[in-house]
Amino acid sequence: MTGEFGRRVLLLVVSAPSGAGKTTLCNRLLADCADMTRAITCTTRAPRGAERDGHDYHFLSAEEFNRCVADGEFLEHATVHGYQYGTLRSSVETGLKSGKDVLLVIDVQGAAAVRASARAAGGLLARSHVDIFISPPSLEALRDRLQTRGEDTPAVMERRLAGAPGEMAQASAYRHQVVNDDLDQAYAELRSIIHAEHGR
Repeated sequence: MTGEFGRRVLLLVVSAPSGAGKTTLCNRLLADCADMTRAITCTTRAPRGAERDGHDYHFLSAEEFNRCVADGEFLEHATVHGYQYGTLRSSVETGLKSGKDVLLVIDVQGAAAVRASARAAGGLLARSHVDIFISPPSLEALRDRLQTRGEDTPAVMERRLAGAPGEMAQASAYRHQVVNDDLDQAYAELRSIIHAEHGR
């Protein structure tokens, strides 16, 4: 969608294995790009720490979430570790129609669902959809980053590492792939992709 905004607006879907740097890269994007907004995910889990409803997540009851599923309100939804997560179609479309890029940071399962939904919906969703996979330079580098980060128990870290090869095998389904070996270089590549897609 171009015209009145002078550029194509983007539904930017970003995925990566845990520890590959997607959160750092995406937070930097949001800080640098005034015309970009993050789609806020709905979840049935309880808030953690200082998380706020409507800012970090939309916290819904299981009944509310299931009603949204039944009414077809989600662009994608999935159950992860016993909790439900989903992205409201209306929040994505509202952002795009306002002329803002909408950033969606989700796993490969959610990204595949968005890809399918965008193709099926056509129109604005299909025209704006761009997906990017962030890869670590190697599984060994990913292990080092997760250990350095120190946020996970050894069992959780091993589970993340066990899932990484399967996630990385899905990278070819994405329009763009960025290897995060050097953070500044990866960020520059990400910005270059977005700039090119704005003009496509």
